[in-house]
Amino acid sequence: MALMFFRRAYFRPDEYRKTVFDIDYDRLREAGVTTLFVDVDNTLVPYDETVPAPATAALLTRLATLFKIVLISNNHEPRVRVFAAAVGLSFVHDAKKPFAGGFRRAEALAGRPDPHSVLVIGDQFMTDVYGARRMGYRVIVVDAIKRKTEKWFTRINRKLERKVLADLKRDDPAFYDGMHLGEKR
Repeated sequence: MALMFFRRAYFRPDEYRKTVFDIDYDRLREAGVTTLFVDVDNTLVPYDETVPAPATAALLTRLATLFKIVLISNNHEPRVRVFAAAVGLSFVHDAKKPFAGGFRRAEALAGRPDPHSVLVIGDQFMTDVYGARRMGYRVIVVDAIKRKTEKWFTRINRKLERKVLADLKRDDPAFYDGMHLGEKR
């Protein structure tokens, strides 16, 4: 039902991982990924924190040697700027994901990469997965770091996400089980 008005393919991530630390970045590089567009809130840091944990900062520093990275967030500039400055990365704020405008701004910052070489990493199906798929990017969805601090509009998206996941489980159980989406929280 939830997918009735959307193309089902737009809700199919390439992978699901628990955290950004569980992703095999070397394999992605070997598979032709050159650019990462990474969500900030609840993907890299909880909503109630402004700077990355040391392990997250170290991961982003290492990844910046392998990929062009642009942080892409629906949050406002002051919040995203502080986080981006702490790790020395370029960013797009007020991206309005899943719409194309924010992704286009990220493409401009990344030097207009081939869409097939771009990977989006995020925690939401309704913004990150849906938006990435509409743009022709690869996408990995991760668990939200801390759901208790999410804003009211994100909680609405989470309700829609639960319906999307239920539809995927019903309509394509092999995909749902193969991606371990039953573990998504």
